[in-house]
Amino acid sequence: MLSRKGLIPEDYLLTRLAEDVLQPKFKAKQGKARFVGKNGTCNVAHTNIREQGRFLQDVFTTLVDLKWLHTLIIFTMSFLCSWLLFGMIWWLVAFAHGDLGEKGDDFVPCVTDIHSFSSAFLFSIEVQVTIGFGGRMITEECISAIIILIVQNIVGLVINAIMLGCIFMKTAQAHRRAETLIFSKHAVISLRNSKLCFMIRIGDLRKSMIISATVRMQVVRRSTTEEGEVVPLDQIDIHMDNPVGTNGVFLVSPLIICHVIDKSSPLYELSPNDLQHQDLEVIVVLEGVVETTGITTQARTSYVSEEILWGQRFVPTVSEDDGMYAVDYSKFGNTVKVPTPCCSAKKLDEAGGITGRGPVRGRRGPGRERDCRGFRTSRP
Repeated sequence: MLSRKGLIPEDYLLTRLAEDVLQPKFKAKQGKARFVGKNGTCNVAHTNIREQGRFLQDVFTTLVDLKWLHTLIIFTMSFLCSWLLFGMIWWLVAFAHGDLGEKGDDFVPCVTDIHSFSSAFLFSIEVQVTIGFGGRMITEECISAIIILIVQNIVGLVINAIMLGCIFMKTAQAHRRAETLIFSKHAVISLRNSKLCFMIRIGDLRKSMIISATVRMQVVRRSTTEEGEVVPLDQIDIHMDNPVGTNGVFLVSPLIICHVIDKSSPLYELSPNDLQHQDLEVIVVLEGVVETTGITTQARTSYVSEEILWGQRFVPTVSEDDGMYAVDYSKFGNTVKVPTPCCSAKKLDEAGGITGRGPVRGRRGPGRERDCRGFRTSRP
C-alpha cells in the first residue's frame, strides 16, 4: 500500500510537510534566508568552484545527480555515438578489404551484405544489441573484423551496465521514500514533566517501516567567539529525548520528539520575547533504512522563530477502534494552548523550577513565588 488508505482525508496533502489549515500562518522575516527549507532542500548555492574536474573523477555519481532530461539525452547519445563509431569502423574494414566493389563468385567478404555506410551502420546496431536479422554476418576472412566484433561487444556491455545502473539508481533514490516521512508544520515549547521542552511531531505514511530510524536536531544561528570571530552559520547539536528511551525510534505511528531545555541546551536562555526577535533556525533530520530496499534514506526540515509556538502542545492523533489503533492524520499538526511559564528555562531554574501542575490561584506561601504566568515555583 502506498499509504494508510482510508485514514487520510482526500483534501489532505501528502507532502513531507504536514500542514494544518486551521493553524495561523506565519511569514518569514523579509530578507532572512533559511539554511534548510521546509521541504528538506538545503538553501546553499556553491559558487566559484575552480576544480570542476573533480566531478568527472566520479562520473557515475555525476550522472545520477543530473536532471532526468540530461540523463536521458546522455543515455541516447551514448548508444547512438557508439553505433555510429563502430559503423564507421565496419565501413572502413569493408572498404579496405574491397567488400564494397564488384565481387566474383569465389570472393569471401569480411562481413556479408555490406554495400554502403547505411548497411555498415545497421550491422553495428545488430552486433551491439545482439539482434541478428540473418542477412549480414561476419566471416573467417578477416582477423581484424573478429577483433572489432569482440571490442564492440565489450563496449556495449559497459555502456549498458553504466546507463542502466544510473537509471535504476535515479528511480530508487532514497529521497523518494522520504516524501512520505512527514513533520509537523510548527514546533511547540511547553511543559512536560515540569520541564520546558521543545517538541515536534514526525510520522510515516507508509506501512513499510523505516528500520533503525533516528532523529537529530541542530540549532543554526549566528554566533561570535571569544576572540571576536563571527560564525554566520554556527551548527550546535541538541540532545534528543526519544519517546522509546533509546537512540532509535519505532516509527509505526506519529511520534512527538522532545528536547528538554536544560543547562546544556542552546535554547536555555530563550524566552518568548527573545523568540520573536532572535535569528534562530532549528534543523531536524530523520534518517533510517528503508525496509523494502535496504537503502538509507533521510528526511529534513527546519523551524525558524516564527514557526515555533510557545505555550502550545500537540493534540493526540491515535485512538483505539475495534481492537486496533487508528491514526487520524487530519490532527497531525493541530496544537492547543496550555499553561506555560512566560520566561526562559534559565530563569525558571533560578526560581526553583515548577512544583505544581498549573497556575496558583491563591496566595503565595512561605518559600514560594510566582513567575510571569503565576506558576508555583519553589526555592531551596
